[in-house]
Amino acid sequence: MASASDYIENVRKYRSNASEETVGKIVKHLGIALQNRDSSLVSCSDPSELERVRESWCKKKLGASQSDAELDAMIKEVCEDMADEKSNKQRVTFYYLIADKLDKLVTL
Repeated sequence: MASASDYIENVRKYRSNASEETVGKIVKHLGIALQNRDSSLVSCSDPSELERVRESWCKKKLGASQSDAELDAMIKEVCEDMADEKSNKQRVTFYYLIADKLDKLVTL
């Protein structure tokens, strides 16, 4: 089973002050999805993947009230922020960065 310590280093590449406790909450939320390499990564080139991030993570889990266009813009920013990761954008890091942009880290 994955733990926060498996992901904290990657998250801290983008947010040096990232909380291991908060990362742990994201890991717990993702659960079994992290056991499969494909589902543990986010593909920014897959529109259905990005829609799933918007609907399931941003709206359902985080309760974001922004419009789809605003959320899509934030998701695109995170894709750009993580561009150096090529096709291996860790889902935990991706979700952390989105929660941070939405000011929702405290709600996790």
